[in-house]
Amino acid sequence: MGFYKTGATYTGKHGLSLKLNGFEPGINDLAEARAIVIHGADYVSENYIARNGRLGRSHGCPAVATGVHTQLINMIKNNTCLFVYYPDKEYFKESSILSNKQNAAFFSEQQTNVLNDL
Repeated sequence: MGFYKTGATYTGKHGLSLKLNGFEPGINDLAEARAIVIHGADYVSENYIARNGRLGRSHGCPAVATGVHTQLINMIKNNTCLFVYYPDKEYFKESSILSNKQNAAFFSEQQTNVLNDL
């Protein structure tokens, strides 16, 4: 979870992939060392869900459908700010970015908007 800066692309086990650098100490700052990257995956699809009853598991990587991963990765590579979200109250308490009162108020409002849209 949290804020990341996108890095360079490379071709690996899952084809075109995008390196991520975590901004938040103690939360995601080891993303690069742990090889947490954005990549395409065949287990992110309606067909996979129909066969298995759920999406597949990426072991921490933000995986996206193989039909869109190349375009998405090329759009956000090289220094885009990325926010990976999950409504975890502990994250909101521990985040050095969100613990700033002005930032926290903005993101709290955005979280409410997202949850209301679900």
